[in-house]
Amino acid sequence: MKKLDKLILGSFLGPFLLTFIVVDFILLTVNMLKYFDEIFGKGLSFWIYVELIGYFVISISPMALPLAVLLSSLMTFGNLGEHFELTAIKSSGISLLRALRPIGVFVIVLSFAAYLSNNYLVPKVNLKTFSLLYDIRMKSPALEIKAGVFYNGIPGYSIKVDEKVGEYGLKGILIYNHANGQSGNLDVTLADSGSMEPFFNENYMKLSLYNGKKYKEDRQTRGILEKPVEFTRTSFDANEVVFDLNNTFKLNRTAEEAWSTNRSIKNIHEIKLGLDSIKTLVNDQRYSSYREAESIYPFFTRERKLKPASDIMERKALDDSIRTYKISLQKALTDSLDRVKMLAQKDSSSILIDNPESIKLSTSKELELLNNNSVAASSEISSSDSIFRKRKSLDRSKNLSSVLDSINSAIGVKQLRTAPLTDYERSQIDSLATNRGYYQNAITMALNNSRSLKNQFSVKQTQIDNYERDFRRFEIAWYQKYTQAFACFALFLIGAPLGAIIKKGGLGMPVLISIIFFIVYYMLTMTGEKWAKEGIVDPLFGTFFSNICMLPFGLFFIRQARKDARLFEPDFYIGVWKSIQRGFKVLRSKAN
Repeated sequence: MKKLDKLILGSFLGPFLLTFIVVDFILLTVNMLKYFDEIFGKGLSFWIYVELIGYFVISISPMALPLAVLLSSLMTFGNLGEHFELTAIKSSGISLLRALRPIGVFVIVLSFAAYLSNNYLVPKVNLKTFSLLYDIRMKSPALEIKAGVFYNGIPGYSIKVDEKVGEYGLKGILIYNHANGQSGNLDVTLADSGSMEPFFNENYMKLSLYNGKKYKEDRQTRGILEKPVEFTRTSFDANEVVFDLNNTFKLNRTAEEAWSTNRSIKNIHEIKLGLDSIKTLVNDQRYSSYREAESIYPFFTRERKLKPASDIMERKALDDSIRTYKISLQKALTDSLDRVKMLAQKDSSSILIDNPESIKLSTSKELELLNNNSVAASSEISSSDSIFRKRKSLDRSKNLSSVLDSINSAIGVKQLRTAPLTDYERSQIDSLATNRGYYQNAITMALNNSRSLKNQFSVKQTQIDNYERDFRRFEIAWYQKYTQAFACFALFLIGAPLGAIIKKGGLGMPVLISIIFFIVYYMLTMTGEKWAKEGIVDPLFGTFFSNICMLPFGLFFIRQARKDARLFEPDFYIGVWKSIQRGFKVLRSKAN
């Protein structure tokens, strides 16, 4: 590495680390303020907060890296330009692009590391963050009873004290007991004084009461004409109540598998599996739509079938084959386990048998007798079944013939008619259909079928829209792992040439310009992702939208920096305005 590369890279690393820590701290503060009311004031230990803050720092690092690269590169080349070091580099025949190379290589390596972090480290940290944050939210606030206010932090109890004496002393205690699921004031305890202190590693709380009374009344479950319910009143000089604080004030950690379906905790491979599962769900909904429509309209089943599209059938066949393969694997595993258990049982039984040969002979004879008996029984059953079927068919034929004979005798015909219907007979049949409202019933049935089919289609469409929205969000989470890493390089192309143009270091102008460009980048990112979520644009274009918009700015600033353009000096814009005026004068002279 040459001295020039060491000089430029060394002047970049210091501001980069400083700005990364500052930006990470600012984003951490924003995140902590978002959950401030939910995580503080619950009596958690210091290390729980340290763990949560550490998870937050790692999870927001992908957002902090682009801003840190933008600000540090702008400060680095601004300092070089302010101290005329960049002018000396150019005067020695070294181009601006050559001066940008060491930091550019570092940013490319940093982008690749950011991609690896987004794909492997951040998902695992997000899993732990969600789990810990949920457990903190579910934890009850710390036990803190205030004088003159009812405290409901202990489930099933409502406690009020008139005065607190010292750390544990209480005066004027009133307790409503709702632990049995009873509402109202049916179980009340009053005491002149008492004390509340934890014991057994703060897993339990003991409430000692002195000089009090307890009133308890059973709830009346029947009408007012029944006899009054039992009411008891008890006086005591001392009484103790123990509260279990394990499930109430302890931090119970939830299993991390409960968050396994969240897309923020998945890497690219897992996201692809999720996308394939969503495709299967959408295809199943479309396939079922065809089948349900076919069942609603019966004439489809008589004349033709509603055949789904070829792509739906191909996907259905693929999904069915995968399901069949999984079922076969599961069945093979179950059969193998059963076989191992049977072999183990046989081995254990063979140890207990003294004369296995005799038992084998006896069991073989018993099996032979059982087989013979079963064959005979099955032959008898089959013969009886055949006789029963013959009798049943004969009975049916006799009944059918008797019915036909009765019909023929009723209408005065000895044989069945084979001649076609006459016009008069047809008109009589049509009049029956018209007079009895068959046509109206058919129309009503058709309308009902149409409405039910429309409702089913609307429900299916809603479900498919939800699945497709989830599909787009999974795709956005997939592409974000690339775009957040590529943003480091895109913002470097803006920050480095801008620093060479403005020639100002420190934390003044560079910070202002960096914040402006980062806000623009953030707004473009949110806009593109919103378009992608709503299905207005493709998710790939929506996630890369901010980088696509930032790249032209970077290339434009590099071009201007190579020409030593003074974009942030008034003389530059005065010269541009004068050139525009000269152009108008030339046009006017040609027109005259």
